[in-house]
Amino acid sequence: MDARNDLHQRVILITGASGFTGSHACRYFAGQGLQVAAIVRHIREEDKVEGVRYYSCDLLDKKCIEELVGTIAPDYVLHLAGKNSVPESWEEPLLYMETNVLPTLYLLNALRPLPSCRVLIAGTMAVFKLTPPFRPPHPYSLSKSLQKAAVLSWRELFGQAVMLAEPSNLIGPGPSTGFCALLGRHITAWERGEATEPFRISSRNASRDFLDVRDAVKAYGILLEKGKPGKNYAVRSGKEYTLAEITGLFMELAGKTAPVEWGEGEDTTKGKTAHKAASMKLLRWEPSIPIRDSLTDVLEYFRIRGGGSK
Repeated sequence: MDARNDLHQRVILITGASGFTGSHACRYFAGQGLQVAAIVRHIREEDKVEGVRYYSCDLLDKKCIEELVGTIAPDYVLHLAGKNSVPESWEEPLLYMETNVLPTLYLLNALRPLPSCRVLIAGTMAVFKLTPPFRPPHPYSLSKSLQKAAVLSWRELFGQAVMLAEPSNLIGPGPSTGFCALLGRHITAWERGEATEPFRISSRNASRDFLDVRDAVKAYGILLEKGKPGKNYAVRSGKEYTLAEITGLFMELAGKTAPVEWGEGEDTTKGKTAHKAASMKLLRWEPSIPIRDSLTDVLEYFRIRGGGSK
């Protein structure tokens, strides 16, 4: 987001502000000079970012959302709240439908009296096409695919300035539940003598596009300022790494070899991120944080926190 003289007068509302991406978003936009209003379920001192105003709200409470939006009157909204654990989605599928779809619609509906407010909804590359035959890979994918359909339909119905961003696998320091965070936590726990069992990885050859969360947040800022309403944007690094390559980099950076156990899964993912992104609106933007720096920061995060999630 470009710095301007009146930027400090603009307000951005961030949901899911205490989460992995949300905490980085709060720091970034506050650093850009915006007034940041952060919505969290519970306000905790350890989650607070200097210069950010925090509001407690359960996003399943429609009345609470409406009241907060009326009070805050944002110029921008970055909707990051939701659930994103594939294993948990198998255990609690209805919770994922409820948490990822309904709050999004409650939020958009509350923003209807503010037609100039620009809204960016964070989606996922894990969505699938909502055309028969329906083949969702997991309940999480179904919930985010329904969210995507609802958002783009809402834009058509009510003309709000809403956009979607589908990031690739976000990495970096913070309480993530992604592959790099889990492996980084395992390596640092092994360094301290707390991990005795090997870390299981499904396949050596499975490939992913990994993007530093801090670069993703900058991309979100560009989209909020310059993105075209109604469009779905791919946010990615443009380079894929196999899980074996990422594991090797981690071990090299740690200076030690922590135990891992490799599965026999085949590579069914190579090129899929790039293929999906090619069919989406492309963002003219270049990430700036090298993968080695991202992984180093993951290790340092878990070394400082003793393997905890916060």
